[in-house]
Amino acid sequence: MPFVSDTLVVERVDERWWRTREPLVYLGRRDRFVVPAGLLTDFATVPRVVIWLIPQFGRYTMAAVLHDWLVTEGLRSGVVTSRQADGIFRRVMREQGVPVVRRWLMWAGVRLGALTQPRRRVGWVASAPGVIVISVLAAPVVLPPGVLIAVMLTVYGLVEHLVSLMTRRPPTDVRSLRT
Repeated sequence: MPFVSDTLVVERVDERWWRTREPLVYLGRRDRFVVPAGLLTDFATVPRVVIWLIPQFGRYTMAAVLHDWLVTEGLRSGVVTSRQADGIFRRVMREQGVPVVRRWLMWAGVRLGALTQPRRRVGWVASAPGVIVISVLAAPVVLPPGVLIAVMLTVYGLVEHLVSLMTRRPPTDVRSLRT
């Protein structure tokens, strides 16, 4: 077990975010990291259209929390580069027994996500061949349901909006309450 404890203690902050209540300590063969209490995490940051394939929680949850720390405080303090943080994430998932296809898909996902953040974009080109190969191999499995889910989420959002418009109560006239 790469973590000192197999327990992750968190508290809910809001609909998306959680906060660690106790430190999370990773002791690998080469690395030692301490995620302090108070770190905000959303566990695995997974786009809604692929949550069917990679849920927000799983065997990889502690690796995801460590990754959240690595790509924030670890980068800011110079402990790791973005590419190293993503590689450590993949290695820790392997140590936790995450199946090979899932961990490589998650690695490709975090490397793609790095493109959206200037600080994480540095050195991305070195990962591009691996990300492209994994993306091309995954596309036939991931894209068809992903597109269908995206369409249905849009339809659902429109229905929800229309229903909220139809069920909205008119504002109460304060003057009528006084009489």
